[in-house]
Amino acid sequence: MYAMRGYNVAKMERDPNRITLSASDKGSVIGTVTLGLDSERGILADEIFRDHVDAYRARGAKLCEITKLAFDPQVKSKMALAALFHTLFIYARYIHGRTDVLIEVNPRHRRFYQTMLDFQDQAELRHNTRVDAPAYLMWLSVEHMAQQIRRMGGTSSHPGTERSLYPYFFSQREEEGIANRLIKLG
Repeated sequence: MYAMRGYNVAKMERDPNRITLSASDKGSVIGTVTLGLDSERGILADEIFRDHVDAYRARGAKLCEITKLAFDPQVKSKMALAALFHTLFIYARYIHGRTDVLIEVNPRHRRFYQTMLDFQDQAELRHNTRVDAPAYLMWLSVEHMAQQIRRMGGTSSHPGTERSLYPYFFSQREEEGIANRLIKLG
């Protein structure tokens, strides 16, 4: 997906601080996304936005980042996309105790992250050398995600007038069940 859009696509090296999830439909992968956990090696966003990332660390934030989101453009499934993001949230919050999420976003995807997930801009547009494209750094509090999930998760059959992905997230009960199963696997 990245190569099709003209981005430079270097293969990510194996790293125990990265978790890649995929969504599938009838045995075919329709989407993937990676959760990177801050460690002594840092996160990918350090390469371009280290000044902002270090400011979060200085405040005591336990950082993670979302990278490599790719979703089949032929598949229009808010449920599948929300399931990927909610599972990332569960890993970040319950399994790894993260407090803050960062993401580097191409300008054409910025509005999606702002509107659908409440991400906020954190830095001016910079050139991302990994993909040879412009990127904004955006931020979201894990606690804010938790509040939105409690308020809207599992309500997609009557999402109201909100333009948000949160109604398509799992319900609180489903979230707890998934978290408990993942913790047991841990």
